[in-house]
Amino acid sequence: MFQCLHTMLFLSVLVAFAACDAPPVPLDDIIIEKTFVPEQCLRAVKVGDYVRYHYNGMFPDGKKFDSSYDRSSTYNVFVGKKQLIEGMDKGLVGMCVNERRLVKIPPQLAYGKRGYADIIPPDSILHFDVLLLDVWSPEDGVQINTYHTPSICSRKVEVSDYVRYHYNGTLLDGTLFDSSHTRMRTYDTYVGIGWLIAGMDQGLLGMCVGEKRIITMPPSLGYGENGDGSDIPGQASLVFDVVLLDLHNPKDGIAVTNQVVPESCTRKTIAGDFVRYHYNGSLLDGTFFDSSYSRNRTYDTYVGRGYVIAGMDEGLIGVCVGERRTITIPPHLAYGEEGTGSKIPGSAVLVFEVHIIDFHNPSDSTEVTVNYKPEECSKATKKGDFVKYHYNASLMDGTSIDSTYAYGKTYNIVLGANQVVPGMEDGLLDMCVGEKRHIVIPPHLGYGERGVTDEVPGSAVLVFDVELIDLEEGLPEGYMFIWNEDVSPDLFSEMDKNKDDQVEPSEFTDYIMRQVNEGKGRLAPGFDPYRIIDNMFSNQDRNGDGKITEAEFKLKADEAAAHDEL
Repeated sequence: MFQCLHTMLFLSVLVAFAACDAPPVPLDDIIIEKTFVPEQCLRAVKVGDYVRYHYNGMFPDGKKFDSSYDRSSTYNVFVGKKQLIEGMDKGLVGMCVNERRLVKIPPQLAYGKRGYADIIPPDSILHFDVLLLDVWSPEDGVQINTYHTPSICSRKVEVSDYVRYHYNGTLLDGTLFDSSHTRMRTYDTYVGIGWLIAGMDQGLLGMCVGEKRIITMPPSLGYGENGDGSDIPGQASLVFDVVLLDLHNPKDGIAVTNQVVPESCTRKTIAGDFVRYHYNGSLLDGTFFDSSYSRNRTYDTYVGRGYVIAGMDEGLIGVCVGERRTITIPPHLAYGEEGTGSKIPGSAVLVFEVHIIDFHNPSDSTEVTVNYKPEECSKATKKGDFVKYHYNASLMDGTSIDSTYAYGKTYNIVLGANQVVPGMEDGLLDMCVGEKRHIVIPPHLGYGERGVTDEVPGSAVLVFDVELIDLEEGLPEGYMFIWNEDVSPDLFSEMDKNKDDQVEPSEFTDYIMRQVNEGKGRLAPGFDPYRIIDNMFSNQDRNGDGKITEAEFKLKADEAAAHDEL
């Protein structure tokens, strides 16, 4: 029994040694071990597909006999078309991009009894550590996956359109080869006329501004067999993650969309008008670049005269005060291929949200509308009259400026004495007490280009709703004092109270004021009476010695030239 046991142990040792030196156990078929499987697999290798992969070729003992990594080049081949050893043809089927497999291939599915030159001995089992990088089929076209669609899409990319877009370009395994984002500049080009690789030409068609899509293309629609000689290898599928920012056609004109049109519009802008408007300016993708609101000041300009970009010149024609409109301007009617530097990129479509505040024409005069006129009107206003009136003042957009009602007292002026703006002078003429008027005054007859600080903007049209409360008739033009009765022939001696043959200022003032108080004479209304009398005295005191002699003293009727005097 001992002998038998010893013999058995000896035989076991022999078997063990024999097992160490024996060749690997033959395989009936390939064995696949998946060492890494990606979370997503959009496509698996099928017979007839073209693949790009890296591999390490090893014997079962781990000795390497070949490697694509050593050549710094993937292995590129059709699967299932006998361009590979049979075991590899089978081992690649079903693989996903970025999947890693260890494919064990028996000799009969590899190089068999002949082996391969001095590299692979006969009857060798081969192990291939495979990483799949790319797969496509000759029948493949462009694949589009839209993952964001804007809620509003008024227009889609068509052949010959000019687009601006951002992109990340990767290989199918995710390797980044290019990005417009890293250059911080969009890619700008025509679509569908051969300026792009064929796959991108096709993939951009039908996009909306703001849309995001993944465009995948086979090498036949990308850079083909040779790649780009740098970052894109030959026979590589390409993946572009694209966001469209801008779209126009060279044939485009401006597009105008009315947002708010006032019910009453008695007048629309024409070429040559001066317009005040607010705006927000943005690019087609919504990127803001400028706003008059942020400056708290309207943009003021002539329209139709080349003072603004051509598209705005056109877009501001035919608008009403209070109107809001969206003006979309293609680059050839805006800032062209160059843009304006940091704010407006080259070849950018511009979108202006415009609100018209007011407009006028340099040839405009004061516009008067009579809202109410009393049936009886014995006298109407004229130059020289002293008038008292109430008003509400506003801008054309309705913004209130001032109101006498808020102060509880009328505004009092002498017409023709330059005490109000010229437009108001015009608007108050030939008006009856109790009459109500709507007066529109263009800026050149109002407060002009400068306006009034913190009250009236520059170049603003003014609107006054006026009610005439009282009227005191003025004196004839050129007179500051008139006699209601015949002039005394002893006028000088009556003034010369102390009979020293000269009239002093106090004597002159006392005399004139007495005539006024007794109703014998009248001073021009609306002025300080003592200032008028001082002026009258100065005109009579011809030598300026502070006294009037009889030789100096003359009546108005005796003067060759007109003076504000007796």
